[in-house]
Amino acid sequence: MSNHYSQKIFLVRHGQTAWSLSGKHTGRSNIPLTEAGKRNATKLRPVLAHLNFEMALTSPLQRARETAHLAGFDEAIEDPDLMEWDYGQYEGITTAEIRKTAPNWTVFTQPCPGGESGRSVGKRVDRVIDRVKGCRGDAILFAHGHVLRVLCARWLDMNPAQGMHFVLGTGNLNILGYEHETPAIEVWNEHIH
Repeated sequence: MSNHYSQKIFLVRHGQTAWSLSGKHTGRSNIPLTEAGKRNATKLRPVLAHLNFEMALTSPLQRARETAHLAGFDEAIEDPDLMEWDYGQYEGITTAEIRKTAPNWTVFTQPCPGGESGRSVGKRVDRVIDRVKGCRGDAILFAHGHVLRVLCARWLDMNPAQGMHFVLGTGNLNILGYEHETPAIEVWNEHIH
């Protein structure tokens, strides 16, 4: 392994889906990209084409795999640890609908009945971070909004719930790296035009 303090981790949230557009929690459902989501993912290709990645991983869910493909990463390896949060009974429901029965609910601080806890998501992304740190060069990860927000929090050695502070739009580019050997955010929520 080389000096990993020069390593960068590129994070790409999948392109827009009908459910992300409407605010529905889209965990394990296999939802395709909208036409706008496909266009946005395709715009990533020229930005990423000149970069060299030692590792390319993608969530096995359709929307992430499709984004990876359109961005030029057909060879991205599926990693189930990059799957989106399992929302259980809250799958396909908006936060406003959930709060009718669970006031002040947030995915980061309160449970999803029949679903996954923030601690569990944190353990998954910790495994991803360990795998990425084990490679010799830069890595690119194609995944989902909440799991990538938790990954960013864990990269910064924060509690998984702190992911609530990192707004992340669909199809946007993010880069994690180091500042003087301290894990840092280099680029966040960059929309490619």
